[in-house]
Formats: sequence, C-alpha cells, structure tokens
Amino acid sequence: MLRRFLPITAILLAVGCVQAPAEPEAAALSIPNIEQAWIAEGFESPEGVADAPDGGYFISNVVGEGSVKDGDGYIAHLSHDGVITKRYWAAKLDAPKGMAVLDGALYATDIDNVVMFGVADGKRLGKVRIEGAKFLNDATAWNGAIYVSDSGDAAIYRISDGVAELWLQDERLAGVNGLLGEGDRMLVSTMTTGSLFSVTAEGELTEIASGMENADGIGLVPGGGYLVSSWPGQIHYVGEDGVVTTLVDGEVMQNDLTVIGDTVIVPNWGQNTVTVWKVSR
Repeated sequence: MLRRFLPITAILLAVGCVQAPAEPEAAALSIPNIEQAWIAEGFESPEGVADAPDGGYFISNVVGEGSVKDGDGYIAHLSHDGVITKRYWAAKLDAPKGMAVLDGALYATDIDNVVMFGVADGKRLGKVRIEGAKFLNDATAWNGAIYVSDSGDAAIYRISDGVAELWLQDERLAGVNGLLGEGDRMLVSTMTTGSLFSVTAEGELTEIASGMENADGIGLVPGGGYLVSSWPGQIHYVGEDGVVTTLVDGEVMQNDLTVIGDTVIVPNWGQNTVTVWKVSR
C-alpha cells in the first residue's frame, strides 16, 4: 500500500505548534488535523480505554510486564477533563489491557481471562477463561457479543452468554491487536505487518492498508477514514483509499487509541500518561 508522511510543518501544525502555509481545500478535507487538548498523569503502564457512562473514561493499568500474573493491575476512572476520580475503580487484576462495554458490563482482557465489572459501581461480575489463549489484547462490542484479540495466536475470540469460542484465526492476523466493531464489519489492526483489515461477520478479511509498524488502536474519523496508532510513537490517518498519512511521529508511546466523537484519547504506556487530542478537518 502507498504510504506517505506529512511535511514537518504540517505535522507541527497538526499538534498546534506553528502556522503552515494553507494547502488546497481538497487536501484539507481529505486529511484531518489532530490537536493536543490535555495530558493526564499518574498512571502505571496504561494501555486500554473505554468510555464510562458519566462521560469519563475507564483506563486499564498493566503495572509492569504485560504477560505477568502478579495481581497488581487495575482499572482507573478518569473524568472527561483529565482528573483521576477513582484510581482503583477495579483492582487485583494481572495485566488488564483492552476493554469494551456491553449491557451494563465492562469487559477487560487479562492475559488469558476476560473479567467483567458492573459499569455503575465497579463490582466484579465474574470472568471468562479462554483456554489456550496466549496474550489477550484488545476488546470490542459487536453484534451483541464481545470480541477479543489474542496477539500471541493470530486469533479473535467471541464471548456470548459467558461462553468464549474461537471466532477467527488466520495467518494474516499475526500479531493481531486492535478491534473495532462498526456496522456490518469489524476493523482489525495487526502488529506484524502493521495492517488494517475489514472483516465481515462471516470472517472474510479485506486489507485496507499496511506498513504501520506495530499497529494498535483504531478509531473512526468524523467525515470518513480512520485513525490508527502505532504503539512505538505514531498516529496515522488511513483514507478510504488505503493511503496512510502519519500525523504524529515521536517518542511518546501511542497505545490503544480510541475515538469518541471528535475526541481522540490515547494511553501512553511508557510515559504513564493519557493524552487527549481533538480531531478536525
């Protein structure tokens, strides 16, 4: 797939640093800008995001290595303006990462388990153990069920009525990471080839773009196209035509990017922060 980088002046403009010469209107409409709104501090290896019912966010904290069962992981509640309102909203997890909300429950991946909590009070509702799972990563709600990625086994599992089953396994999904259920398809990112796929309910894979190193979170851009984070430090825009434009490229880790309206929220594992951006055209 064709890939291009924005000129440095355009990158700086996207994060609100300098004024760059105006580009043609058609280009401005096709490639969005993202501008940093705020940064929240005080996390411990933050990785995943889910929207809370009060307009805030749930943030998963791995606290150390992502594959170690140590009971130190937890989920914090972050307000819409960047204040940690409850550090241990849910605790005693091992290495929680991706999260999704369905029917009043928050589902959090935790190495080889998916743990459920009531979104209203953080009460633990139980867990689903996925036999054979190697490294459960992201989660999404889609078509009335929860889907979770297993980065260590090129697999996606489906959880319904408390029962997990293997939904899709394909060598093209090596290093599968981000999941986003959207309409009649699921968007899937992979780390090995840095690809963004569209997947039908029947499991048919179509590659939209590739070459985004260690692709992680996925979000829909208002007006069309996608944002994809690469956890080593990039945020990319993928057009409907599959062209990749890198909007942010730096040393700050960009993990499970999530888009809610025009808000882009990204945990920064290595910096123990969470960054919120605004996306516009």
